[in-house]
Amino acid sequence: MSSPQIVWFRRDLRLADQPALYAAAQAGPVIPVYVLDDEAAGDHAYGGGSRWWLHHSLESLGKSLGSRHSRIVLRQGDAISVLAGIAQQSGASAVHANRHYEPWWREAEEALKEALPDDCELVLHDGNYLMPPGTVTTGSGDCYKIYTPFSKAMLEKFPPRDALPEPETIHSPESWPESDDLKDWGLLPTKPDWAGAIAKSWEVGEAAAHGRLDDFSNSVADYEENRNLPSQDGSSRLSPHLHWGEITPVQVWHRLSGRRGEGWATFEKELIWRDYAQTVIAQFPDYPTQSYRDGYSDLWRNPNRGHLIKEDLERWQKGMTGYPIVDAGMRQLWQIGWMHNRVRMIAASFLVKHLLIEWTHGEKWFWDCLVDADYGNNGVNWQWISGTGVDSNMFVRIMAPLTQSEKFDAADYIRTFVPELAALSDAEIHNPPDEKRGDYPVKMIGHKEARERALAAYKDAKD
Repeated sequence: MSSPQIVWFRRDLRLADQPALYAAAQAGPVIPVYVLDDEAAGDHAYGGGSRWWLHHSLESLGKSLGSRHSRIVLRQGDAISVLAGIAQQSGASAVHANRHYEPWWREAEEALKEALPDDCELVLHDGNYLMPPGTVTTGSGDCYKIYTPFSKAMLEKFPPRDALPEPETIHSPESWPESDDLKDWGLLPTKPDWAGAIAKSWEVGEAAAHGRLDDFSNSVADYEENRNLPSQDGSSRLSPHLHWGEITPVQVWHRLSGRRGEGWATFEKELIWRDYAQTVIAQFPDYPTQSYRDGYSDLWRNPNRGHLIKEDLERWQKGMTGYPIVDAGMRQLWQIGWMHNRVRMIAASFLVKHLLIEWTHGEKWFWDCLVDADYGNNGVNWQWISGTGVDSNMFVRIMAPLTQSEKFDAADYIRTFVPELAALSDAEIHNPPDEKRGDYPVKMIGHKEARERALAAYKDAKD
């Protein structure tokens, strides 16, 4: 029998279109391994929403492997030492892994090469994106920093690679390494169990991802118009499945490509945006934690330097700003671990421009709450809205929450997540009169006042 092949799973929790698994299955018996390594990521260890999703995704992957007479080995601790130990114990000749671009995983990949036994090699594959970072470059061979030319260059290189099938056979090793029990990891909340609404809102796993794609394929033609309407929620809801690698953008692209209309063209560009975000963090590993542009440090009100500013941050986090569209989004985030994309922009803009609180505080909150919390996407999106990014919206473009709410017909969305306003008419619910707010809070700050304050603070910071 050939030497065992270890497959190191991370954010690629699937069997189909899984290049690392496919190559390993062709080379010999397969030992699938997932290591929960909280230390490597530091401040970006998985938050509560991500840990909930991870538990159920690993559970689903384990069942899928079980149906193929295989299993997944679960370990907790330092990924490098765990994998090197399993390689030594099993006599594996290779560790196969799909490349990841978070800085801690890139460092781990380099360290693992040195830690493995001499007769075991690390084999890295490309499998999580439409095209690996570095594939699409400028005429001078440099990576793009700006999305629009990056997107145009990618479109010129399409189609992406073909999707791989599941391996025909996954042979088991003669003996299995010891494995943790998933339940012992404590990924699910218990005291209290705050995940009831999340569980009702999502199905997790590879089969669920393809079911979601099936549903979206029926409405993608209307995506251009409906994606901005939170009450209708015409979004794909594929983001957590894509983040955890339960489905790949290549699979999505091949399923939907060729559809007519602006819906598919718009969604295709959003798939490309995911690749763009990885290209950014490949160039600037600290991008989700540090502003790209200088000159903004004096702009922000720091919640760590005053209790009133901290209270402002907490009101935003709890969905108690007095702006119904903002509060609906923040409560949706807390309840189901996800927020409608249009509302994400409105809520994020409110934090950095109405409240003048630095975007990093929003990034941290989203990271902890989102089931699709992605290091690249989260950082790139926050720096885009704050004006601090390599490619970003101008800070002086300040979204008006009340106007946005009415323009995109968010009345029913607000009724769902801000039920204390549910009885108000469509005309009133976006900006409730003071006498009809009841227990709902008054605005933290008026829009005109907030806009003038933000523009003045921006001017002072630049001067």
